[in-house]
Amino acid sequence: MDWLEIVAIIFSVVGLLGCILPALPGPPLSYIGLICIYFANRNGAGEGIEISTLVTWGCITIGITVLDYIVPALLTKMTGGHKEAATGAMIGMIAGIFFTPIGMITGSLLGALVGELLVAKSDIWTAIKAAIGTFIGFLIGTIGKLICCGFMLYELIKHL
Repeated sequence: MDWLEIVAIIFSVVGLLGCILPALPGPPLSYIGLICIYFANRNGAGEGIEISTLVTWGCITIGITVLDYIVPALLTKMTGGHKEAATGAMIGMIAGIFFTPIGMITGSLLGALVGELLVAKSDIWTAIKAAIGTFIGFLIGTIGKLICCGFMLYELIKHL
């Protein structure tokens, strides 16, 4: 196994982790893994990824990354939430990382609720509605990133 292939695998695995860990940009890291495998296979070490595949995945990566920022904010606004709900959801998700995926989900939902209630000073029903909208936005973004990175990992493994 070539060193570039090992680097590609590392980037793809870290990219998958980045879908859940907010500090890491998941899809861009997985895409770097695809670029590494492209260059590793250009030396005749196996079936290479075509440039059109790289361009397609590049566009998908850009699209999913942009949507990951737009969808949660849009759903928060649509459900009457404020920036504080989104911030609370992010803090709650980070705190919940230590308590399995259920903790992340619960932390995100409770963080949005607390952010909306305490900081934005909303009434309980507005806060609940905003927390649910914020949570759904984060869930859609996370699932989209996981699907994208999962398919890129599949593409990488296919070309090893």
